[in-house]
Amino acid sequence: MSELVTVSVEEGIATIRLDRPPMNALNTAIQEQVRSAAHAVSADDEVRAVIVYGGEKVFAAGADIKEMATMSYVDMTAQAPAISSAIDALARIPKPVVAAVTGYALGGGCELALACDWRVAADDAKLGQPEINLGIIPGAGGTQRLARLIGPARAKDLIFSGRLVPADEALRIGLVDAVVPSADVYSTARALVSKYAGGPAAAIRAAKSAIDGGLSMDLASGLAWESQLFAALFATDDRAEGMTAFVEKRPPKFTGR
Repeated sequence: MSELVTVSVEEGIATIRLDRPPMNALNTAIQEQVRSAAHAVSADDEVRAVIVYGGEKVFAAGADIKEMATMSYVDMTAQAPAISSAIDALARIPKPVVAAVTGYALGGGCELALACDWRVAADDAKLGQPEINLGIIPGAGGTQRLARLIGPARAKDLIFSGRLVPADEALRIGLVDAVVPSADVYSTARALVSKYAGGPAAAIRAAKSAIDGGLSMDLASGLAWESQLFAALFATDDRAEGMTAFVEKRPPKFTGR
């Protein structure tokens, strides 16, 4: 299998790089390599934050429709859970994750970006869920994560119409978190997560788990989940260091343990 997704690590920040020119179409092979990359950076204690990047020209322009067009209902019944779970593996990385979006993030590419904690987009980027134009709907989290991010009414507009959203509108509606010149997308994404890379890893992991997990719970369950995670952090070295440093009026020296 060719290497369609690579992982590099520099100063505690991993870059998951999609590399299937010209448009990073998400065929089965690249989906599975995204899953493997997500598992690898999740397990690597040296990785403290993650950037998902498609390169200078395009993030990911969607699923590989030529591959998908030949699939039957029976085929897709078996394949659909694998597509969704590959993207979900990215969402479950227990570390800060940012998508660095250039060019297009459409269909599965937009779902890939939605699975990240933040999205930095080029000023000429376009995002969207155009699956409706193929007679289908988003199948890798688009209907769920988009609605949670920008609200159900806006999500329905984008999914029902299949229209492409320019970067300035995406920023206005909360689909992306920053818009910068294309040449600055990667460096801006790196700066965004670098401020968390030296923080207490267990506490950041717990905070992400509390927020993301709580979104699928009622308030009482979410509060109980938060309380459990909060208490668990009192078993970490970083909690002891953070509180000692506060009492001693000095900056903490977190080790990630």
